[in-house]
Amino acid sequence: MNCVTAHEQHVLELVDIIDFKWLMAHEGHHVHVERLQSDREYASQCLHQADQSTVGALRQAAKRLARSLSL
Repeated sequence: MNCVTAHEQHVLELVDIIDFKWLMAHEGHHVHVERLQSDREYASQCLHQADQSTVGALRQAAKRLARSLSL
C-alpha cells in the first residue's frame, strides 16, 4: 500500500508550484507563490493564462497544479 503523509503531500505541491512558477517566468509572467496558494481568484487567473500557452510543459504543469490546489 502506498501512503503519502501530509508533509510529503505539501512537498509535492511545492514542487508543482515551483515548476509552474519557473515555466511561467520563461513565458514572461511573474507568479507570486504565496498569493497563488492563498488567493483562489489569482490562482485561477494564473492557471488560465498558462492554459493559453503554446508550451506543452506549462499547460501540463498548470493541470497538475490545478489538481493540487483543487481548482
